Amino acid sequence: MASPLGDNFSLLSPKQQELAKMLLDNGQEHVFRDWPAPGVDDDKKKALLDQVLRLDSSYPGGLQAYIKNAKQLLADSKAGKNPFDGFTPSVPTGETLTFADETFIKYEEVGVQEAQKAAFVLVAGGLGERLGYSGIKVALPAETTTGTCFLQHYIESILALQEASSQGKNQAQIPFVIMTSDDTHGRTLELLEANSYFGMQPKQVTLLKQEKVACLEDNDARLALDPQNKYQIQTKPHGHGDVHSLLYSSGILKVWNDAGLKWVLFFQDTNGLLFKAIPSALGVSSTKQYHVNSLAVPRKAKEAIGGIAKLTHSDGRSMVINVEYNQLDPLLRASGYPDGDVNAENGYSPFPGNINQLILELGPYIEELSKTGGAIKEFVNPKYKDATKSAFKSSTRLECMMQDYPKTLPPSARVGFTVMDAWLAYAPVKNNAEEASKVPKGNPYHSATSGEMAIYRANCRVLKQAGVQVADPVVQVLNGQEVEVWPRITWKPKWGLTYSRIKSKVRGQNSISQRSTLAIKGQNIFIENLSLDGALIVDAVDGAEVNASGSVQNEGWTLETVDNKDSREPEVLRIRGFKFNKVDQLEAKYTEPGKFTIKP
Repeated sequence: MASPLGDNFSLLSPKQQELAKMLLDNGQEHVFRDWPAPGVDDDKKKALLDQVLRLDSSYPGGLQAYIKNAKQLLADSKAGKNPFDGFTPSVPTGETLTFADETFIKYEEVGVQEAQKAAFVLVAGGLGERLGYSGIKVALPAETTTGTCFLQHYIESILALQEASSQGKNQAQIPFVIMTSDDTHGRTLELLEANSYFGMQPKQVTLLKQEKVACLEDNDARLALDPQNKYQIQTKPHGHGDVHSLLYSSGILKVWNDAGLKWVLFFQDTNGLLFKAIPSALGVSSTKQYHVNSLAVPRKAKEAIGGIAKLTHSDGRSMVINVEYNQLDPLLRASGYPDGDVNAENGYSPFPGNINQLILELGPYIEELSKTGGAIKEFVNPKYKDATKSAFKSSTRLECMMQDYPKTLPPSARVGFTVMDAWLAYAPVKNNAEEASKVPKGNPYHSATSGEMAIYRANCRVLKQAGVQVADPVVQVLNGQEVEVWPRITWKPKWGLTYSRIKSKVRGQNSISQRSTLAIKGQNIFIENLSLDGALIVDAVDGAEVNASGSVQNEGWTLETVDNKDSREPEVLRIRGFKFNKVDQLEAKYTEPGKFTIKP
């Protein structure tokens, strides 16, 4: 065979020979160009073909499809082609909820019932490096009052839903899938095993590891070899859109379908408020019979968060999808809205802000994936050396996003959204202290500092709605960010899964001062005529019914600032800019069933 491979061809197994031919047929001769004669580096040559086999088997349609898609997308990028050409945006139909009103409560009740037919998928491929944290993001404490990490909070929320939706009947176990990456797989498993899966049955949890994709060195989509090792192709992450192909190829969707499940809920790794929104949003999906329901929050015009829009093409095609914020303004201007992305009379953009939490109906989802193999519409974002766009500064790759799933759906698909207040539903932790302190005033920081404070704010506002007199917050600057510091109130998901459940546990006249800390760890704990000024920790087994009442007054926990450059403090505190000094507290612990009253 006359090719750059020469006599090396005979070293390869039949499968490797097939892959080598495929590469040659697709313009990848350079991969073999510098290979020495057989007898030199033979193991490394075979290792390269083993890597090609992995890249080929982990991509829908194989490596040939990847190269073909890359050529097309790179050509479009070089030509400056607008992916939204011919489309006109409009505001799609959806449901906007007001926390604690009759409609919200009704949807929450429906959602809790539907949860027994749901599966949850956590997209958790990321490390916390960008935050200044060296661990995996799901191991970060969501808040430091109890130290509960994100993964524990998510699992306890799913278990609370599982228990509430079964109402004493045989509990159907809600399946939980975690998409990991090379970076996070081992550490996620370690975290689960070290904590006995935070109370979940190990067989309920499935870890699916995402593979990387090949890097491309030029506009001809030639695979980029590692500059340090000519027998290795450079690879980079493909994006969280891979979750769809992983679920499809693993066969788990069929298992769920056969078990009678109806919903798949996708969420991301560091939003401590999310489960406050899930029951009502699932209720919306069920009531409106949405095939796809995107959770959303009101967004300010030009805010750096994608907008959910209905796009209608001049040829009649239409789709409801997330449009990135930097694309929405030019798209509106090009479609007859001369002012572009502007706020409506209510002070918000008419296009709700996408928070990347999706609820999909399982049947139509499987039907769609069986057509696409789980492939999601990709994009490429090469960094060009100059205006000629003929060379890249560094290798690039194709990427895909989980929320782009609706791009391939037929117009008959029922795609909607559910908008909830950001204070209730959205406080992701993704920016480090330096980035957050540069955010323009009034915009969300999305840092570990603001993420923790948002949990206290939401819990305080929920209790206020339920009739508790909660003191107003004070404003403080922590890690260069101006945040509202509310009383530090936390509870386990099984105590306060829905608003009606919380309201039923609050009785009489209750008040909580601004400097107070309240941690509720248990199911049947009632707040009745309680006046709290200090710290109160109530921890009770499920069979114990506890009444927290009377006047609790002590020195409490003080909030102390932490310098984010002070290496004597642990990373989890440095990235927040504060810690609690537990001066004094009343801790009431009940390990036996029975009825109890806390009377200081």
